[in-house]
Amino acid sequence: MDDGLEAVYDRIRQEVAARADRLWDTALALHRDPEPAYEEHRAAGLLTSELAREGFQVERGTAGLPTAFTGAAGTGEGPRVALLMEYDALPGLGHACGHNLIAAAGLGAALALKAALGGPRGSLLAVGTPAEERGGGKVTLVEAGVFDDVDAALMVHPGVYSWSWAPLTGSAQVRVGFHGRAAHPTGDPTEGIDALGALIQLFNTLGVLHRRLPSGSHIQGIITDGGRATNIVPEYAEGLFGLRGATTAALEALADELERCAEGVAEATGTKVTVERVGGRYEHFRDNPVLSGRFAGHLARAGIELTEPEAGVYLGSSDIGNVSTRVPAIHPFIAIMDAADGSDHTPLFAAAAASPRGRRVLLAAAEALACTAAEVLLRPEVSARAWACLRERAAAGR
Repeated sequence: MDDGLEAVYDRIRQEVAARADRLWDTALALHRDPEPAYEEHRAAGLLTSELAREGFQVERGTAGLPTAFTGAAGTGEGPRVALLMEYDALPGLGHACGHNLIAAAGLGAALALKAALGGPRGSLLAVGTPAEERGGGKVTLVEAGVFDDVDAALMVHPGVYSWSWAPLTGSAQVRVGFHGRAAHPTGDPTEGIDALGALIQLFNTLGVLHRRLPSGSHIQGIITDGGRATNIVPEYAEGLFGLRGATTAALEALADELERCAEGVAEATGTKVTVERVGGRYEHFRDNPVLSGRFAGHLARAGIELTEPEAGVYLGSSDIGNVSTRVPAIHPFIAIMDAADGSDHTPLFAAAAASPRGRRVLLAAAEALACTAAEVLLRPEVSARAWACLRERAAAGR
């Protein structure tokens, strides 16, 4: 990769190597002390202290989120690059999603790039993004303008595949409530309007709908309120539905379909229905091939080859999607264990996040992130191409 920045790449590799043990100690400290969603205070404190130690201007509590933060370096004029860090753990499983490695890789990239460039032209942002549950995390940061004027948002995620980008769907939660009329099923059976029966009919209708949904679209529901007593016709019943779509447009089409089905059931059963969104919407991840291609090339120098995702395979949803539809972004997966050996969100994956392979991936990812960020800061044509790619994909609905 001869693009005139070889000296910068070499300095980045040297700076990552000089911090290798410290970065791994950070990853292990997070791994030993897992904090679940909205309780990541110690993790945020550890990461911000490392940034401040090397001269970043640190803001804690970004966008009103207690465990969010930003660290800034650079002249402030010119391109802006954000390196993203996650650090929450899974209840009962610890870092079985490998967020300790995400945090340490983003940290390492930020520290190495600042040192290699000696105070970069433009802005280098290290953004700590807390858990995404309940519509927080990056959704809130996006809405607060944290990514306004950012030219690239870069992060990596450990996994069981090494893929150049993340096939992440859009997702939303929808609450459906049916309102009927209570009655005694034997005393005055004709007076009752069974709200629970209507909700069950909606589940049956959605079961038929599910057979014709396009690839990547999915709907799953639970009953959250089914009545109060077996000898009373339920006057109210409620379900919570999780919707996913391969694109945000497909997600919205599915939400409209759910509402139409609910209204049809209500008309057929004599009930009234309310349909409302719960929490924030996660948009699908819009890969930026300009940036993900540069990242993959840098990662290959460390002997890790990334491939395209398997067609038709989706890996859930994430609030990184809301960032990627607004600014050029990358979210590659890098394997810390093989799919044949298991999956993430398991004790085995948590162990892999503290393994020698996890360390190798961490350091390689930090180098590749920093090198990609350097290109955005130092080569205007890279940023211009990345923005053109984002606009093209947005116009195509991809």
